[in-house]
Amino acid sequence: MISISSISFGEDVEREVLDTLRSGIVAQGPKVKRLEDGFAELVGARHAVAVNNGTTALVAALQVHDLGPGDEVLTTPFTFVATLNAILESGATARFADIDESDFNVSADAAAERINDRTKVLMPVHLYGQAADLGALMPVASRHGLAVVEDAAQAHGATFDGKGVGTFGTGCFSFYATKNLTTAEGGMITTDDDAVADRLRVLRNQGMRARYVYEVVGHNYRMTDLQASLALPQLNTYLQQVEQRRRNADLLLTGLKDVAGLTLPSQLPGRGHVWHQFTVLVDDDAPVDRDELAERLSQNDIGSGVYYPKTVYDYDCYRDHPRVMIEDTPVATSVAARCLSIPVHARLSASDIDQIVDTVRNIMGA
Repeated sequence: MISISSISFGEDVEREVLDTLRSGIVAQGPKVKRLEDGFAELVGARHAVAVNNGTTALVAALQVHDLGPGDEVLTTPFTFVATLNAILESGATARFADIDESDFNVSADAAAERINDRTKVLMPVHLYGQAADLGALMPVASRHGLAVVEDAAQAHGATFDGKGVGTFGTGCFSFYATKNLTTAEGGMITTDDDAVADRLRVLRNQGMRARYVYEVVGHNYRMTDLQASLALPQLNTYLQQVEQRRRNADLLLTGLKDVAGLTLPSQLPGRGHVWHQFTVLVDDDAPVDRDELAERLSQNDIGSGVYYPKTVYDYDCYRDHPRVMIEDTPVATSVAARCLSIPVHARLSASDIDQIVDTVRNIMGA
């Protein structure tokens, strides 16, 4: 089976983990600091603050922006549920703007239409590894005095006009097991704001700056050195891994470019895509629908994934939630019904790519 994602750790990771175990420091310590410094350099941020997972990163980032009852966070409805859960955990109300089908990210025009006097934070999601249209979104946020919290969970090292995502506002990254860079579970918050970074570090440590001296009501959001040990060696080769993903994406785009009924993803001008996922849309006039394409790929030993099958609020637990404001988002609804991700990860061989291309073409009648 050609898997939709592939996780493999080399001897360098084994050595780093063993070194941590032998050191006796397995909770947050010097290796977390090394990972923070290395990740800040990767994305081009002044500060990187490690936390225990990507959802925590979003929660903490919203907390330090002092949201109160009735405040609204505006985001995309086409995202993983952590985006919405974090907003609700912060005590804020979630409101949604439609997406642009060309990049799967929130549309600046749609966002501008949904902003009101209760909107306090704009939260774009850099989905599948490509930056949202920050050139259009940041002026919208500035014009309305909004804080920007970037959900960059899938976009480690992605750029917009040469500037790293996670440096336009407060950036939130996930190191979950299937992410391009992983600590199994873990997250990172990036910022160029010294005061925000300082508040985050106190918040994640039970509100302590010094031992048993509490400054705020805090939490245990700490990452461990054991987790950091998994990622430190990966940082050394991360850019090479991204280049391999880009080469794989180019081969898929070339091999599938003339397949009728299939809308392919693209790397838009000025955006450095890191291809966490390669997501196609199965058009309404295609010979098979999305679910049949996925089933037939599986029958041919090719994995795929639907990320995500519904808009994030289209579940019973959110549909009637008093702090979930649901409005019409037709593009997101259409994309959720047609999207399918196929393998693009760095461990694919040339023959794997050929098999994927040939199988998709055969199923689609190309």
